[in-house]
Amino acid sequence: MWPPIKGLTRRGLLGAAAAAAGAARFPALAAGPVAPDWQSLAAAYRVPDWYRDAKFGIWAHWGPQCVPEAGDWYGRLMYVQGHPAYDHHLRTYGHPSRTGFLDIIGRWKAEAWEPERLIALYRKAGARYFMSMANHHDNFDNFDSAHHGWNSVRVGPKRDIVGTWAKAARAAGLRFGISNHSSHAWHWWQTAYGYDAEGPMRGARYDAFRLRRRDGRGTWWEGLDPQDLYTGPAFVPPAGIDGIKAMNAWHDARDGQWHEELPVQNPGFARNWLLRQKDLVEKYRPDLVYLDDSRLPFGRLGLEAAAHFYNNSLAHQGAIDVVLTAKQLSPYQLHGIVEDVERGFVDGIRPQPWQTDTCIGNWHYDRGLYERHGYKSAKLVVQRLCDVVSKNGNLLLSIPVRGSGAIDEDEEQILADLARWFAANGEAIYGTRPWRVYGEGPTRPKSGFMNESEAPPFTSADIRFTAKDGVLNAALLDWPEGKVVISSLSTNAMPDARVERVELLGHGPVEWLRDVDAMHVALPRPRDGAFVPVLRIHGRGIA
Repeated sequence: MWPPIKGLTRRGLLGAAAAAAGAARFPALAAGPVAPDWQSLAAAYRVPDWYRDAKFGIWAHWGPQCVPEAGDWYGRLMYVQGHPAYDHHLRTYGHPSRTGFLDIIGRWKAEAWEPERLIALYRKAGARYFMSMANHHDNFDNFDSAHHGWNSVRVGPKRDIVGTWAKAARAAGLRFGISNHSSHAWHWWQTAYGYDAEGPMRGARYDAFRLRRRDGRGTWWEGLDPQDLYTGPAFVPPAGIDGIKAMNAWHDARDGQWHEELPVQNPGFARNWLLRQKDLVEKYRPDLVYLDDSRLPFGRLGLEAAAHFYNNSLAHQGAIDVVLTAKQLSPYQLHGIVEDVERGFVDGIRPQPWQTDTCIGNWHYDRGLYERHGYKSAKLVVQRLCDVVSKNGNLLLSIPVRGSGAIDEDEEQILADLARWFAANGEAIYGTRPWRVYGEGPTRPKSGFMNESEAPPFTSADIRFTAKDGVLNAALLDWPEGKVVISSLSTNAMPDARVERVELLGHGPVEWLRDVDAMHVALPRPRDGAFVPVLRIHGRGIA
């Protein structure tokens, strides 16, 4: 992890590993006023108001791993004997020594993709920004990549996925973002160099181990080198089950350390990662960049990517009007980029804007080969949204896309339910800011990263507040059976406040009464499956 910021020199930021690799191996520093160090990022950056006002984005976490429709991390897990993804691959495509992930890319055609229609659905469902996945740990670029031949323009769909999404999103009035997950590829792909530990194909090396550029002659991938996709073997395990265990242990040990070790172990991959990231920014000028990394990847190279993104915005817009997110930031780093809390919660109002990202199901599309997909309902999504916004955050929600480019009927229904909720209640979300307290009620999810599955369900006693233009919004996270009781608005808690009118969004004025214990509000019964009612409270000294 990073040492304290105070007293750091540029050489200190490089880290011992990157310094040992030699500065000449890496691209030159970006030109511009923002330098690639945390002090400069923090001094230059302020989260733009458009992002703080938008609150809700939708993400297409879509790439070639969606072709089997068998869930997340298919590319890695199809090479792990005994895993359901391996079993599915064996039954459907053949043994991974003969048919590997490279062949899955060849099957990705995106034949049912209608980007304009999907973007229209996402906007109607409440999104004010849209994010396209540029690449995943599978190291395949979903864009017209200048520095990586394994891309969606050259093979697979033979279309610029990112560029097409960008055009559709901006035409619909949405801000546009890209997510880059490829920094993990160099250790994530090591299973593709393995083999079965037992069974009739025991010891037969998987495709990544044997394939080279020459093997593509006369094929759909002629001219490409599979080693550029699979990144090259960094760890060759001994034979047998113990070897597979050793490989997995090697991967796990590096999952949080690639930014320190990679510049020595694979400087070419690190250099290429930075070139590809800069290419994305320069070609598509995204409003948001999501890095799937703890802090920034690759030490100085991650800082260079951040500085380049900010300087590019300054050059084209005259201001840093963009958002860069990463995870598990230190207190100082929170001032230089935006923290993303993946599938998690925070326990109070944060002074710095932040984001949580989650998915209604598995990150990559899963048609339920092993169990029903188990999508989050629109009600649960809105509960999360209200909790996040009340604490000064944004919610980025992934709607999994099938390999064909379509979404399924259940997803269409969730989007329709979200659209109905936002049509009635959007003014309590967009452009709001946190109130004096984020809310009240018995349910207090534990703060943390990747912990949403541990959170208890919200109840009708759980209330979340937002404020805008002197009006207070109170979202009731479940529809109450009787009267609403809001302790935070009692005459004892706010003796100088004067409530003048209370309305239920989508309905109209409702009866209310304040006393020393609480404000009591009578609600009608929900109609047509309505959920998460929102009260608008007008008066003096309220917000």
